[in-house]
Amino acid sequence: MERIETDFVILGSGVAGLRAAIELASAGNVVVVTKDVLRESSTEYAQGGVAAALSDEDEVGIHYSDTIRAGDGLCREEAVKVLVEEGPDRIRELIQWGAEFDKRGTKLDFTLEAAHSRRRVLHAHGDSTGREIERVLINKVSNMKNISRLPFAIGIDFIVVDGRCVGTVVVKENTAIIIFSRATLLATGGAGQIFIRTTNPAVTTGDGMAMALRAGAQLENMEFVQFHPTALFVPGAPNFLLSEAMRGEGGILRNINGENFMKNYHSDGELAPRDVVSRAIISEMVKTRSSHVYLDLTHLDSQFIKKRFPRIYSTCLNYGIDITKEMIPVSPAAHYIMGGVKTDIYGRTSLPGLYAAGEVASTGVHGANRLASNSLLEGLVYGKRAGETAREEKAMNFPGSSWKVEIKFKELEKVDEYYNLIRRVMWERAGIIRCNESLSIAKRELEGLRYLTRGCYKERKALEVKNMLQCSMAIVESALKRQCSIGAHYRSDYPDKAGCFYNTIAWLESGEMIVTGKEPLK
Repeated sequence: MERIETDFVILGSGVAGLRAAIELASAGNVVVVTKDVLRESSTEYAQGGVAAALSDEDEVGIHYSDTIRAGDGLCREEAVKVLVEEGPDRIRELIQWGAEFDKRGTKLDFTLEAAHSRRRVLHAHGDSTGREIERVLINKVSNMKNISRLPFAIGIDFIVVDGRCVGTVVVKENTAIIIFSRATLLATGGAGQIFIRTTNPAVTTGDGMAMALRAGAQLENMEFVQFHPTALFVPGAPNFLLSEAMRGEGGILRNINGENFMKNYHSDGELAPRDVVSRAIISEMVKTRSSHVYLDLTHLDSQFIKKRFPRIYSTCLNYGIDITKEMIPVSPAAHYIMGGVKTDIYGRTSLPGLYAAGEVASTGVHGANRLASNSLLEGLVYGKRAGETAREEKAMNFPGSSWKVEIKFKELEKVDEYYNLIRRVMWERAGIIRCNESLSIAKRELEGLRYLTRGCYKERKALEVKNMLQCSMAIVESALKRQCSIGAHYRSDYPDKAGCFYNTIAWLESGEMIVTGKEPLK
């Protein structure tokens, strides 16, 4: 096996990983491991925008209040305070580095999204905000000589010596590579692919969360999975995200009978919190015995739509839908996980030497339900913070060359069958609406596959199946433990919020998944 020694290793190249790399480059050599090409991450697909209190009508305190309210009482107030206070500086920094956000005249143009009380969402090229931020960060990283890339490599496990993470083992082209590092930073993104319908790219299989779990780190609030209400529903087409900004600009949800239904579910109508909109859509689909509802923009000016949502317009046109003239068939899809590897506000996990930022981490910023367009901001703010902390706390004694790492690989047959089974179970039994019966069935079916977690595999998809399975088990166990409904976690058998204000913590103990449900809010 090839051995690499470096000061820092980062797994993941989305907004959080790249921002951390920029922070670390001045303190030593940085290796950025990417599962695909550098820019393939959820950041690349983020359309709506990035939220920050930068407009004349906005204030940091209002952004704070909106975030707390969207989180349904489960946000860590200190973490939110860091996000909204440091966020504007991170955006100004991006602009200084060359980011081109849309403007109205000479001023930045802000749009409105659900649960925001002010127009504070910046966007770029209409609906390609994540792509623009990724472009700027990649350009910045490319000009830093201390940063090297290891593309098309997937993490197998972290290396833990004397209770400290000292690196990771990855596999590239069926060859294992051992990377010893003074500090290890996790920024692998989410786990949307564990559900059949997801807006996430194919790389989001929960790898970082599962690796952290196996290394002894704690996961927090894994039951909180946000389903985006409006993903394109066309047979044979991908679950393409239709930005919430479309509703912010006046888009209307209609059932298959053409009826505008959202006011029947929430006073904010189309701009109600995402969990409310998703459940409302599911309810209408059940009532009308349909597989989708419609998003209607046909009453808006066609030139405005083409200019404001060029990427969405062209993508839908490729599938035979002219959104300026036709309603768009949509249904919910898994979009973002609020839980993840538990960290403090400096990016530290419960395992010394391992830091995390972005969607893979649970900072407490999002609580039970993420406020729209706070994810890119979190990646910027906490990517920088985690990088700063890793830089300051990196291990000084580093006898990497004397450590031995042994791995025995196994083959896994029927990989596609397992992959599809996990996704079907999670979508049907642990999706938008849950109950004890459905979750118990999911637990039983997933436990029947637990033997898959005992192997170590070279093939990417086999590793993904292992990681998806462990993430799914953490979500199901945490959802069973939380016998109440709050934010994105809705149980039809426990619809009330009473007694729900705590964090769930999951970890492995002798290979068994342990979940506690009364961790006090901090």
